[in-house]
Amino acid sequence: MLDVSVIIPVYNAGPFLEKAVRSAIQFEEVREVILVEDKSTDHSLEICRKLALEYHKVVLYQHPDKENHGAGATRNLGIEKATGNFITFLDADDYYLPNRFDAEKEIFNDPKIEGVFGAIGIEYLTEKGKQEYQSKFKDAPLTTVNYHAEGEEVFRGLMSLTPKTFGTFFHLNALTIRKSAVNKNNLRFNVNLRVHQDSDFNIKLAYHCYLKSGIIDQPVAVRGIHDDNRITKIIQYSPQYNQRQYLYWKSLYDWAKAAHIPAEYKNRIYLSYTSFNLSLKKGLTKYCGIIWEAIKNPEILKTKYRFNYYR
Repeated sequence: MLDVSVIIPVYNAGPFLEKAVRSAIQFEEVREVILVEDKSTDHSLEICRKLALEYHKVVLYQHPDKENHGAGATRNLGIEKATGNFITFLDADDYYLPNRFDAEKEIFNDPKIEGVFGAIGIEYLTEKGKQEYQSKFKDAPLTTVNYHAEGEEVFRGLMSLTPKTFGTFFHLNALTIRKSAVNKNNLRFNVNLRVHQDSDFNIKLAYHCYLKSGIIDQPVAVRGIHDDNRITKIIQYSPQYNQRQYLYWKSLYDWAKAAHIPAEYKNRIYLSYTSFNLSLKKGLTKYCGIIWEAIKNPEILKTKYRFNYYR
């Protein structure tokens, strides 16, 4: 049977936290629900303490200095504290569905499989959140990939290096990984990324570990959409958006160099990193940079790269 540690980073999640925790503790596969409270300014810490007293599976941690460190560092602390053989994540404003571990119970019988990912759905919790989400994501009912894949095909798909479109993202809420694989490859969230640390982690995980798709045509968890979702507030191709994309791709490029990944993969990352880097330049510096990069890498003139720095 699976032996799972569920890691929930908690920051200002008072209205949602109890539902998230109760959705996780219902499973016999769940050994513990780890709440890592990140110096909330609402009453989240009080709720965490209440839940830890109420349920024996719930354990509460804070950063040693009791300060706010962001989602990446908070999840990393959860990884360090996890005692289960498997790790899953759950955002404090989201919740698991009853089929959350159905695929894992079968797939993890194969010892070579180190991680399983599935699809998540959405639930609108506020009208403003709904409008912001739909304006950006066109009311997509599922966050998922387009076809089943495993092994290197998952990484290639996330890097848009497959003949057909795989999909560029799967959500942490639908990911289950062996803790041994995380530790063996020294995989942690980049604490310098305030957003996109989940995508950054998933890309690195897909390269270093053998992942397999689970249930991708129906949700295994639900994401709550409300006024304070950070990802919906960023205007695409705005300076703020380009800056955050630049930091994300820089993190991947620095990793690609250090990990000595194959040139095909490193070049794909380099082109996106350079494109967003150029988008932050101005005037003559920007256009000289575009010309120089086009001479070195003509592929950077393709639409999927150039829209970033032409705006």
